[in-house]
Amino acid sequence: MNFPSNWQADASLQSLHTFGFKVHARWLVQVEQEDELPAILAVAERKDLPVMILGGGSNVLFVSDYPGLVVHLQLQGVRSRAEGERILVTAAAGESWHDFVEYCLGRGWYGLENLALIPGSVGAAPVQNIGAYGVELAAILHSVRYLDRQDMCVKTLAAVDCQFAYRDSIFKHELRDRAIILSCTFSLSAVPQSQLEYPALRQTLAQLPGVDLEQVSPRQVFDAVCALRRSKLPDPAVLGNAGSFFRNPIISRAHCQQLLSEWSDMPVFEIPHDPGHVKVPAAWLIEQAGWKGVRRGFVGVHDQQALVLVHDYLHSQGAASASELVRLAGDIAESVQQRFGIQLQPEVQIVGL
Repeated sequence: MNFPSNWQADASLQSLHTFGFKVHARWLVQVEQEDELPAILAVAERKDLPVMILGGGSNVLFVSDYPGLVVHLQLQGVRSRAEGERILVTAAAGESWHDFVEYCLGRGWYGLENLALIPGSVGAAPVQNIGAYGVELAAILHSVRYLDRQDMCVKTLAAVDCQFAYRDSIFKHELRDRAIILSCTFSLSAVPQSQLEYPALRQTLAQLPGVDLEQVSPRQVFDAVCALRRSKLPDPAVLGNAGSFFRNPIISRAHCQQLLSEWSDMPVFEIPHDPGHVKVPAAWLIEQAGWKGVRRGFVGVHDQQALVLVHDYLHSQGAASASELVRLAGDIAESVQQRFGIQLQPEVQIVGL
């Protein structure tokens, strides 16, 4: 059996992931319609090809060429329906997350503003339970619609059943390599309800001309979040990165007290409903271990945000490898472990190790 004509052989993935490393897939297919998926997956199964679903490529690091089929989801479309003061908005998995946030804001559908400028696609958002500036996706997601590769049926999973935790969900565990997310539905508000608990966000808003912290508009929150992210995070179009490379570690309160006795300025964040544990910023740990701004050839640690590992692909011209970045990440994690007794875990999906 021949391969379908729309499958690209030995296809470059360099422009399909934000790190921009020079890697290839044995096969690549672009999918714009949901009903294309069953036939594509059937061919891959008959050919005994591993399959990887790729969205915006903003949270993945390819260490080597992918030996199977990469399915690049480009499903598009947004629809909505009103339920009282709530608006249920459904977006296809291939929609740009930031564009979707801005689209909702422009139509008076509120709740996503704190999550502005997060790179990637709508379909990737529930996998990570993305969060920023005091808001997590779990608080505004209504449901996820997905294709179950086990029985090839389309199913809907309510947000309460997604097993959301910090940067975690059922899609990383029970449904890993099984669910292909097709669309997500969000429960948004027709009434502005700004979330301003995050200190850095309040500080940024307070510095903007004409802003009253008692009457902040969703547009002002959106603009402040975008300004904050742009001030700290490099543009992937200029400097390859995937945002936060590591998760912020969660440690026991006893371990925290031990560390505070030596590093009294260590930032600590309480975890709602978990009084026995706290969250510590990985960026602070990495910076204290001396890694902020360190470069090794064309890979390194960003000089403005230590949590971001970068690849200078505009200058490397393919000379750098993802393995170099993985080694750097390993050295960072080892030094943090030795200094603080904390094991950093990657937030980025590493493929090909």
